[in-house]
Amino acid sequence: MIATMATSAANAVEDKNFNFHVDRFADIEVLRYEVPEYSRLSLDQKKMLYYLSQAAQMGRDIIWDQNGKYNLQLRRLLEKIYTSYDGDRNSKDFKAFEKYLKQVWFGNGIHHHYSTDKFQPEFSQAFFEEQVGKLGNCCLPLEPGQTREQMMAVLVPVIFDPSVMAKRVNQDGTQDVVATSANNLYGEGVTQAEVEAYYNKIKKADDPTPISYGLNARVVKEDGKIKEQHYCVNGLYGPAIAEIIYWLDKAKGVAENDAQRAYITKLIDFYITGDLRLFDEYSILWAEDTKSDIDFVNGFIESYGDPLGMTGSWESYVNFRNGKSSARTETISSNAQWFEDNSPVDKKFKKEKVKGVSAKVITAAMLAGDAFPATAIGINLPNSNWIRAQHGSKSVTLENITEAYEMASHGNGFNEEFVIDKPTAKMMEDYLYITDMLHTDLHECLGHASGRLMPGVDPDALKENGSALEEARADLFALYYLADPKLQELGILDNPNAYQAEYYKYMLNGLMTQLNRIELGNNVEEAHMRNRQLIAKWILENGRKKGKGGKDVVELTKKAGKTYVKINDYPKMRELVGQLLAEVQRIKSEGDYKAGNDLIQKYAVKIDPKLHKEVLQRYSKLDIPPYRGFINPVYTPVTNEEGEITDITISYPENYAEQMLRLSRDYSPLTPKCKKVCKK
Repeated sequence: MIATMATSAANAVEDKNFNFHVDRFADIEVLRYEVPEYSRLSLDQKKMLYYLSQAAQMGRDIIWDQNGKYNLQLRRLLEKIYTSYDGDRNSKDFKAFEKYLKQVWFGNGIHHHYSTDKFQPEFSQAFFEEQVGKLGNCCLPLEPGQTREQMMAVLVPVIFDPSVMAKRVNQDGTQDVVATSANNLYGEGVTQAEVEAYYNKIKKADDPTPISYGLNARVVKEDGKIKEQHYCVNGLYGPAIAEIIYWLDKAKGVAENDAQRAYITKLIDFYITGDLRLFDEYSILWAEDTKSDIDFVNGFIESYGDPLGMTGSWESYVNFRNGKSSARTETISSNAQWFEDNSPVDKKFKKEKVKGVSAKVITAAMLAGDAFPATAIGINLPNSNWIRAQHGSKSVTLENITEAYEMASHGNGFNEEFVIDKPTAKMMEDYLYITDMLHTDLHECLGHASGRLMPGVDPDALKENGSALEEARADLFALYYLADPKLQELGILDNPNAYQAEYYKYMLNGLMTQLNRIELGNNVEEAHMRNRQLIAKWILENGRKKGKGGKDVVELTKKAGKTYVKINDYPKMRELVGQLLAEVQRIKSEGDYKAGNDLIQKYAVKIDPKLHKEVLQRYSKLDIPPYRGFINPVYTPVTNEEGEITDITISYPENYAEQMLRLSRDYSPLTPKCKKVCKK
């Protein structure tokens, strides 16, 4: 997302006095992450990290605009109010305003990063209008030709009317998911049917190396015709992309080897042209570079923000290899063919020859775009199915991010409240960190890289369900092999029952505790949450005892008036995992939309309101935030009298608001700058 090859989180932390905690508001906690072993890097490696980090931060405005057409304008206005406010900062309205602004910062826009529901302000409209009224016209974020009154006529409903732009990503397949999603990936008046018809017309069913259609494009309607507006230097987001290119070019100058220099060059070429064939060429070169210590992701990558799963949200990770912990992932990836051959999937859906699967554990050094402030703990790229099949993929596990989560969670009372008994809690204490890391490794390295599409199957055939089912496929693959004796044989796990810690946590999360992230009365919407509930509920239902005698494989049981997850038969649960893996892979391989949609609708969406209410009540007593994210460290060049860089220092000087305001000031190529004092 370990045993004899791993260390505990506590032992991996470099500075025992490192302060992981930064801020807390709404349902969110903001953390810092440590960057262990940064000091061991050479000067050129530090330079490369710095240049890549600059490129990463220059893309910030892109994700904000992708997430909603008014996000950049609103951010400027909210920050101007925040920094110029001269009233009582402890007043109810101002504290509510500050909370809202922090939520907007965290969501890269006005919608929640996970649920994609619009934030509801707790300050009054009158307070907002009063504060805007105190600002002079000189620095209001007015669009060309727009008046103050016109701006407010647009933005006030966007903030205060719950029915306006209510959900950034609508996954309800009974509706037009394009027309009802508030993101800025599609133009006004564009419908789902029009988008699907447009791409169906230009896709070539017999193309063995299809581009990722729509990955770097906004689909609009002009003169009644559907067309793409591409993200490139001379297209959408040109000023930001030009800055990204500038810093990528600087990084190219200190590349570790020719292979790395080649794929950076190809990425620059893609950004200049917007040609997705060049992006595929870059992806191949990137996936094949397994030698470089410094690595990065930069581009329009994951499509979770698009209800049709096509357009990539801009993101960036900058990192370097954790050599010690990479031993386990390298062991896994070197045995990829064995895992593929021995999975419970129908042979015709397996890869005959697994190619180029590589994996490593990394230390994250910079998070940006859609990977910031909230971030993944594991990545497997490229996403293109044919590139995976012909050239392989690269998987990474962000160990210092996982460690930060772990260290910040010590003593929060979760196990005491939700784990059924002390033996289970002890098992999780001993093995959950290890198996959680290994689950991420297997999910990213082998799960996403496993299986194949049947000839002629459209990679987008599963439509709005594609992301959830793909995550389910990878999770099931990981869960299945966590319990396999092969891991002991390889020396990765030292206890054949260690997997039970992850199995218990997974079922507890999928059936109960992730419900803390959802408001009472709502359904499950986010793809990863749908994936986890799908797996957990399917196992619960399909593992029920049949006839007299025997026990359910998994059950929800009552103890002292509280609901608990109880697993009665771990080996049988593994069998069920294998059965569901086989079916989900079949659905993926055959592009069986109906079967996939049936699974999603039956198991992944609906919530038992009584259980949901109970979980929320029990969680509220613990005061554990359901969501966490990060601020980044600050990298500062040190120069000599000739202006040459002699070192790059790392520091953690900022709180949450300070970092967000600095990013808006220094890394906003798509928003005009104003240095005037803007009092009325």
